[in-house]
Amino acid sequence: MTPLLLIDRLRKDFGERRLFDIDRLMLRQGAAYVLTGLNGTGKSTLLRILAGLETADCGRASFLGEELPWQPYPQRLREAVVYVHQHPVMFSTSVAENIGYGLAARGMPRAEMRERVEAAMEWAGVTHLRHSKPLTLSGGEKQRVALARARVLEPKLLLLDEPTSNLDGAARESVIALIPSLTAAGSSVIVACHDRDLISLPQVERLKLRDGRLQARQNRIRAVS
Repeated sequence: MTPLLLIDRLRKDFGERRLFDIDRLMLRQGAAYVLTGLNGTGKSTLLRILAGLETADCGRASFLGEELPWQPYPQRLREAVVYVHQHPVMFSTSVAENIGYGLAARGMPRAEMRERVEAAMEWAGVTHLRHSKPLTLSGGEKQRVALARARVLEPKLLLLDEPTSNLDGAARESVIALIPSLTAAGSSVIVACHDRDLISLPQVERLKLRDGRLQARQNRIRAVS
């Protein structure tokens, strides 16, 4: 199968310091990845580069087999890649309007937008919050709204930066439970995290930043005796 995204020689420098130098980054279609590494190794920076929010040096890049220039960041990738910040920014409108914001910006007809927002709220378990304001939401509720706002855009690649870092208990578990269904819907997902339960999810590939390099390892489903 044609890779979703293929990048050769991806390098990021801060002045004279080289944060990372990645020979090759290949993401498969409909696959799930966890991005790990010590604090300061560049996990969030890598996600932001993939989302076009930060610049980097790139030797060659292709998206679904089509070679693209990395600078300026291609419009095709802007439409296909969605980034969810560790602390999602919410607009001072209702939950439903927050989730539908991206669709409205794309000019989607109201009837279709309402239908997709409803489906996204049901998926995230926030239908009962449709008229609520962001200031009234808990951390877990905000994270689920942010995931719904991303999912409703049907991205080819979804980038999640530490989605469970500020959550515990049921809130954390409810967010983790949503991750596998994103790939089931056809999106590829990269989750930057330290969460052991996310890292150990079956059929998830682990990408580890270490000493400026990227290492990959595939999780397997364990047989039950």
